[in-house]
Amino acid sequence: MYVVVCAAGIAGDVGRLISAAQEAGWDVGVVATPQGLGFIDAPAVEAQTGYPIRSAWRAPTDPRPLPPPDAIAVPPATFNTINKWAAGISDTLALGILCESYGLGVPTAALPYVNAAQAAHPAYAESLGRLRDMGILIGSYEPHRPKAGGGADQFRWEEALDLLAPRLSARG
Repeated sequence: MYVVVCAAGIAGDVGRLISAAQEAGWDVGVVATPQGLGFIDAPAVEAQTGYPIRSAWRAPTDPRPLPPPDAIAVPPATFNTINKWAAGISDTLALGILCESYGLGVPTAALPYVNAAQAAHPAYAESLGRLRDMGILIGSYEPHRPKAGGGADQFRWEEALDLLAPRLSARG
C-alpha cells in the first residue's frame, strides 16, 4: 500500500495509519508531496516502513525503491492535491502516481483535510465529484474552521483502511 501524504498540520500523525495498515498485514511505502515532506518526521517514517520516502522523480536508470501498490491511501488530502488530481495535473511525483493509478485500476481512498473556506470554493465540490466518478473513495471528514488548525482529533486515519477493505476483498 502507498500512503500519499500532503502538506497539512496533521500529517505528522501519519504513523497512526502506517501502524494500522501494518497490523492489518500491509507492506506500506510513503510518497509525500514536496511540501508534505516538511510536515513529517522522515527518519521515523522510513524506520517504521523500512522504505525510503518517495517525493521526487527518479532517473529512468535508478531502481524502483517501492514495490507497485495494491492500494493507495491519501491522508491528509489537501485542497491543492484534490483539485490538481481531479484535473489530471501531474506536476509532482505524488500527483503522477495518483493520476496513473486511476488508469491502472488501483483501489484508492482519499481522506480530505480542508478548512470550510476552501471547501466553499466551487472547484472543491467539482473535484470531489470527479474523483468519486473515477471510483476514488472519499472519507467523511468535515471541514474545520479557517485558521483554526482544527479537526486533528476528529481525523480518522484508519478510515482509509475501512474504505479500501470492500474493494480489496472484491478483487480477490
